[in-house]
Amino acid sequence: MDCFYAAIEVRDRPALRGKPVGVGGTRDRRGVLTTCNYEAREFGVHSAMPTFMALQRCPNLIVLPTRFDVYRREAAVIRGILHRFSSLVEPLSLDEAYVDLTAHPGAPAAVAKIIRDMIFQKTKLTSSAGIGPNKLIAKIASEVNKPNGQLEVKPGEVPDFIEKLAVRKIWGIGAKTERKLEELGVRTCGELQRFSRAELVDLFGKFGIELSDLCRGIDLRPVEPDRPRKSLSTEETFSIDLTTLEQCEERLAELFEQLMADLAQKETTRTITKIFVKLKFADFTRTTVERAGFEPSLDAFRSLLAEGFARTGKNVRLLGLGVRFAEPAETSAQLPLL
Repeated sequence: MDCFYAAIEVRDRPALRGKPVGVGGTRDRRGVLTTCNYEAREFGVHSAMPTFMALQRCPNLIVLPTRFDVYRREAAVIRGILHRFSSLVEPLSLDEAYVDLTAHPGAPAAVAKIIRDMIFQKTKLTSSAGIGPNKLIAKIASEVNKPNGQLEVKPGEVPDFIEKLAVRKIWGIGAKTERKLEELGVRTCGELQRFSRAELVDLFGKFGIELSDLCRGIDLRPVEPDRPRKSLSTEETFSIDLTTLEQCEERLAELFEQLMADLAQKETTRTITKIFVKLKFADFTRTTVERAGFEPSLDAFRSLLAEGFARTGKNVRLLGLGVRFAEPAETSAQLPLL
């Protein structure tokens, strides 16, 4: 999907059309942007950027709070469309997934266009697609014609497609590995292909084996649904203990933004049955407060925090919060995703 969260906000607020919009935490809570639209990106604003920095680059940026209940609902509609086309789907986040169309009788590019059209008809949201012989190529191709476009890279086109690509496009290559490759005079996949598999293993260990394949467009990973987890949480241990409820509430707000971002990236339409807050105190004792039937919200977590803090009043060395998911029904067949 194209700027999924921001696109939903603009769709639901037509007056925002054409204006720079970001979604995420507010400046006064030291928040970060979860995403932003293309108008904001023209100013150098991007996801995971601290909100205060985004506002420095784009003073007219409109920052809206996240509405993950709405995003999950829209994602469920999109998943319902994708279910019609394949039984092999691997979700990456609320707005992105791999789908294996090998068993579908239609031409892959034509099927992708049909899917995108159906998504727009149902949601009024645009999407982009990459079509390729494997996950690596499809992922990279999906970014080429954004927004509202698609690109197909056929098997015979892979060598030319990948030769001039920046090595940073390969999954698993972060800033540290990129710097090391630059020191070796490597900036593109074609330049990386000059190294033998043995040389890459000497330089990067086991990852060198994968690099040797990936820089040639070879990716043998299958498309497979994620195994459902029972819970998702985030926590922080503090170098200096927190002594007041107000201090804990301030850190809770930051952890809440992280949790909601993780929910969007790691769990798509799973049903949340409980929310919880855990505290570890200066004397290493701990307590957990959880409630069933609550959607994750900052106010709900604050209520749990207040109850947990009041149990002892001790200084807090660790604070965490999270959600628990409904167990999948073993007797029902799980629908495929895209």
